[in-house]
Amino acid sequence: MLAVLQQTKDGYIARFERHLKHSVEKVWASLTENDKLKKWFSELQVEDLRQGGVIKFDMQDGTFEELKIIELKLHSVLEYTWGEDQVRFELFPEADGCRLVLIEKINKLTSHTPKDLAGWHVCLDVIKALLDEQTLDSRENEWEKWYKEYAQSLNQFRNDS
Repeated sequence: MLAVLQQTKDGYIARFERHLKHSVEKVWASLTENDKLKKWFSELQVEDLRQGGVIKFDMQDGTFEELKIIELKLHSVLEYTWGEDQVRFELFPEADGCRLVLIEKINKLTSHTPKDLAGWHVCLDVIKALLDEQTLDSRENEWEKWYKEYAQSLNQFRNDS
C-alpha cells in the first residue's frame, strides 16, 4: 500500500503504516540496534541514541552525513533529520503485535522525492520480512516498482501548484 501523501502549509507529509506481528520492543530493536539496522539500511549507523544524539549516514564515498535525533521516546518515537527533511518512526502496541508508522516531512518536492519514498517503502517491507524471518526476492525490483508508483502519485501535487 502506498504512503498517504498530503500537502501542508510547510511542505508535504508522506505517511506509511505497517501492522507487524511483533512486539514494540522487537521492532524498536530493528530501528535502533546497529546489528539489526544494517540488515535493512546498511548506510545508517546509530552513534548516540538519545534526543540530540546522532545517526550517521554513510555517503559511500568516504564521508558521512550526521542526522540529528530530534525526538526519542523509548519503544515509541524516533525522529531525526533527513537532509532538509525529517523522518519519524512511531510504534503503537496492538493486541497481535504493533503498528509501525513512518512519517517523512518533506520541505519541497524534488526529482529525488519519489526515490526516497520508494526507498522507505521497500525498507519497511524489508523490516517486516526480516522480523518474519523471510526475504524479499529482489529489493531492486521492488524499488523500481514502487519508484514508478510514487513518481506517478506525486504528479497530483506538481499539477496543482
